[in-house]
Formats: sequence, C-alpha cells, structure tokens
Amino acid sequence: MAYTVGAVARLAGVTVRTLHHYDEIGLLSPGGRSQAGYRRYGVADLERLQRILFYRELGFGLDQIKTMMTDGQADAVVHLRRQHQLLRDRIGRLERMAAAVQKAMEAQTMGISLTPDERFEVFGDHDPEADAAEAAELWGTNDPYAQARRRAASYSKADWLRHKAESQAVNDRLAAAMRSGLPPTSAEAMDAAEAHRLTISRWFYDCPIQMHVGLGEMYVADPRCAATYEQVAAGLAQYVRDAIVVNAARAR
Repeated sequence: MAYTVGAVARLAGVTVRTLHHYDEIGLLSPGGRSQAGYRRYGVADLERLQRILFYRELGFGLDQIKTMMTDGQADAVVHLRRQHQLLRDRIGRLERMAAAVQKAMEAQTMGISLTPDERFEVFGDHDPEADAAEAAELWGTNDPYAQARRRAASYSKADWLRHKAESQAVNDRLAAAMRSGLPPTSAEAMDAAEAHRLTISRWFYDCPIQMHVGLGEMYVADPRCAATYEQVAAGLAQYVRDAIVVNAARAR
C-alpha cells in the first residue's frame, strides 16, 4: 500500500511540512513516487516514522535520531527494545518526581517546616504525614490528621530527630523481643507495643487502644506500612500487629 504525504501526516499526527523536512535531511525519505512525482509512503516507511516519533517523544534531537536510525547493526527489534528501556527509565524518573512532589505537597499541608535536605536526614524514605492521613481514613474522621497537623507545624528539626530516635528505640525493643523468641503475648512485647501507642499519642494524635489495633491491622495489610517494619527485621510487621492486639486485650 502507498500513502500520500497528507495521509501519513494525518495518521501520525504531524504536519506535512515536518515530513518534507524529514525527507530533506535524509531522516525519512518516502519509498516511492507517483507518476506525477508526489511522495508515496509504504508500510516500511510508516514503521520507520513511528520509531522516529518515539525517539522524538523521548527527547532526542533529529541529528541523534538520524545517527541511531542509520546504525546498520540495529534492526526494528533492536530499536523497539531500546525505546522500551528508555520509556521504562523515563517512567521510573517521573514516578520518583511525582512521589517527591506529593511529599512536598503533604509537607506543606502538614506545616512541616524542614528543607528537603533536612527532611531526608530526618525521615529518609518514610512519610510521616501519611500515617495520620491513613488513620483518618481508617476511622472515618479527620481528628487524628488535624491533631497531627497542628503538632507537626510547631516541630523543629531537633524535635523531629528526637521523635525519630524515640520511634526507633520502640521498634528496636519490639525487634529484640521477636529475635529473642519471646511471643507477642510476653510482657516485654506487650510493653513495647504500649510504648509504640504512647509514642504516637505523644507526637502526633491521640491514639486510644482500639485505634491502635486498627493501625496494627494496617501494618500487615498495607505493603508500604509493612515495609517500615520489615526493614528493621523480617517478620516484624506481623509481630508488632500481634503484640498490639494482645496489649489491647490486656488493657481491657
């Protein structure tokens, strides 16, 4: 099949002038001509145009594309594999950018007045705002989120570092109990679970026993939450959840 330059422009979403320019620079020359001398593009030409447009979308200049397209060792599959990897790399970068922007928005909403460097120093990959937001979603109320927002707005870098140290100490207690073979029903595990609850109440929002149980369930159901504890010790998320549950039963 042969396509006119106008038909190809409509199919590809480019202008006729663009196709003329590609022909002039030797990037995409039509495979044939009509008896009147008009350009006629075949299926192979359309496939080449598709690869060119992919590279353009990926940000390559026409000279770079021409060099890649004239690589005698690169067939259509090679180009597609290369473009697929480039697209995956771009998607990864965009996802990281989107996550960074989201954290910045949440920090503004929460009133956390730290520079990006300070946030990374204090939190690393952890997102402290999400804990309060998830508690609000879990319990159908904005009270935990509102409390956390008010408190976070007043915290300095030193306050956040103290919170980090306190939270890490509680997690270390739980991990030590688990590694020692103590069951979640042990006094050591339950006491550490209670310290976990009190840390939340002291730094972010009032966390009564039943809310704490709900958070414990979230720690195993939400992969992101589970990862926070699994990074400390494998199996810790489930252990924390179980210790929270039996601590709640002890309190009742």
